[in-house]
Amino acid sequence: MTMRVVVDNGPGRKRKASTGRALKTAKPQIAIRPAVVADAPALHALIAAHLEEGKLLPRTLDELAVHAPRFVVAESGGTIVGCAELAPLSQTVAEVRSLVVSRGARRHGLGVQMVEDLAARARRDGFDRLCAFAHDPAFFVRRGFSIVPHTWVPEKIAHDCIACPLFRNCGQYAVALEVDRVNAASLRRSANAN
Repeated sequence: MTMRVVVDNGPGRKRKASTGRALKTAKPQIAIRPAVVADAPALHALIAAHLEEGKLLPRTLDELAVHAPRFVVAESGGTIVGCAELAPLSQTVAEVRSLVVSRGARRHGLGVQMVEDLAARARRDGFDRLCAFAHDPAFFVRRGFSIVPHTWVPEKIAHDCIACPLFRNCGQYAVALEVDRVNAASLRRSANAN
C-alpha cells in the first residue's frame, strides 16, 4: 500500500502529492509607485469599496485629489489594487493612513512594500516618528511598531480625533515607530517571519 502525503505550505506554494516538487502559483506583476492626482478616482473607489470592513475612514474625492501626492499605490495591469498615505501631522510625526489592499491582491506582501516605501519617504523628509491607528494593530506590531497610548500622539488628536464623532470611543489602537529604527530589511524580515 502506498501512502499519499499532501502538504499545504500556505498561499502561493503547493506541493504535488506524487513527486513532492513545489508548484508555484503565478504571482501577479504589481508595481509600487507614487500616486498622482489622476489616481484620485481610483483611490476613492478602492477606499470606498473597503469601508464595510470597518477598518477605514471614508475619504472624499476632493480630499484625495489634493493629497494624492502623499500616497503610494500598488498597480497591477493598469488597475490600482492597493494604496497608503503618508500624512504629516507635525514637523516630526507622520501617519500611515488609508492603507488598503484589494481582496484579490492580498497575501502578496503589498502592504509591507507600501509601508516600506512610506517609511523611506518619512526618513528622507526628516520625520522622527511614524504612527498609525488601527482596529487590529498586529500588522504594524509585526513590523516593529509599538502600541502606545493615544496621548503619545497628540498631533493626531489635535489634527483629526477632536473633530471625529467617535472620539474617545473609536476602538482603534495607536501604534508608533521611530523612523531611525526602521529599515526596509527589517520590515521584510518581519514580514517573511509571519
